[in-house]
Amino acid sequence: MLTSEQIVEFHTKGFLNIGRIYDDDECAEFREELFRVMRDETERKPVLNRNMGGNAELAVVQIVNMWQASDMYLRHAEHPVVAEAVAQLCDTDTLRIWHDQVQYKPPMKGGPTGWHQDQPLWPTIQPADLISSWVPFEDATQKNGCLWMVPGSHKWGNQQRYIGSRDPFEPIHRDPAQLPDDVELTRVACEVMKGECQLHHCLTWHGSPANPSEIDRPAIAVHYMPAHIRHDPVGRHVMDEYVTVPEGAVLEGDAFPVVYRAS
Repeated sequence: MLTSEQIVEFHTKGFLNIGRIYDDDECAEFREELFRVMRDETERKPVLNRNMGGNAELAVVQIVNMWQASDMYLRHAEHPVVAEAVAQLCDTDTLRIWHDQVQYKPPMKGGPTGWHQDQPLWPTIQPADLISSWVPFEDATQKNGCLWMVPGSHKWGNQQRYIGSRDPFEPIHRDPAQLPDDVELTRVACEVMKGECQLHHCLTWHGSPANPSEIDRPAIAVHYMPAHIRHDPVGRHVMDEYVTVPEGAVLEGDAFPVVYRAS
């Protein structure tokens, strides 16, 4: 269970590190399983396995739905400490997986992931009440492309069309008049040690710079849906073909398994 202080911190900043959930040996097992899926060595396959950077010199390997390829990663999505914390923050008695994803940054040539909000990139679901967990299997620091967040940005609504960046990896807003009054647009480096879990709201601005270091950045994000998330398509998404409910219905089905129910 999260403390009242942790709950306040999350709702204030839009992100929260809840501490270590895996030891070094467990991280090594997750790391090896990640590479098995990446090398296409598992019988079951993920939804997507690609270099989303589009450039071999600045690679970001994206794997969507590790849980479909690996029972180990399904158990990770069901982790009781994480799932209970997310359910607390969402004030829900049921959580489903929207999808999970790896964004692996190889050493020396790991590419950046630009500043963004998650939910506007998921134009088939509403409302914007999802929370993601993010767990690295090596220390994620400023040297190898850790996540950066903009505190409080989850309270500003959908600003995706206005989000930009300037060197050195600083977020900018292209039309500040669209922001609430007295907003302070600052960035914070979120260094997360291996086996720790960080949570963030689906509207929190975040991104990660390139990885020029000799240490790779293997990590898994799980995007959790509270019970009331609906299928409300206004655009396309890689998970569209797995949706079996009509427009306006609560999103459920085999591709979106329940990973938490309050007892």
